[in-house]
Amino acid sequence: MTDTNDTGAMQVDVNLVRQLAELLDTTQLTEIEVEDGARRIRVARKAAQAAPVQHYAPAPAAPQVAPPLSIPQAEVGASAPAPAANAVKSPMVGTVYLSANPEAKAFVTIGQKVAAGDTLLIIEAMKVMNQIVAPSAGTVTAVLVENGQPVEFDQPLVVVE
Repeated sequence: MTDTNDTGAMQVDVNLVRQLAELLDTTQLTEIEVEDGARRIRVARKAAQAAPVQHYAPAPAAPQVAPPLSIPQAEVGASAPAPAANAVKSPMVGTVYLSANPEAKAFVTIGQKVAAGDTLLIIEAMKVMNQIVAPSAGTVTAVLVENGQPVEFDQPLVVVE
């Protein structure tokens, strides 16, 4: 919020401004305003600046190639073409966690059967843990990310066939 000190100069809560700016990025909004009595803060960005965020969606094409290359070392090399068709993709930018906590076992492993709605992994975005679930029943044939790895929007995460 904003406030004035004894000299009449305005003081700005920089942390609040940063949180609101992050909220703009996360929600794809162009402006947000918070009001508390007579105090008010508004954070806005030009609509043209929102466009580069959408340009990040095609960018995972390069990282998409890297994970399947590491899969043949641990798994069957034939899994490389499968991610495009049956991959569960990231709905957001964040950090992937393959288990609920470092001591817990992974939510899924290669070869495991899953039901629709089963948790595959978690993506942390802005300190919020978002469960990514299986869209349909099937068998996990590839895990294309590593624990703690940053991911981009629309990046393939897990292949369920």
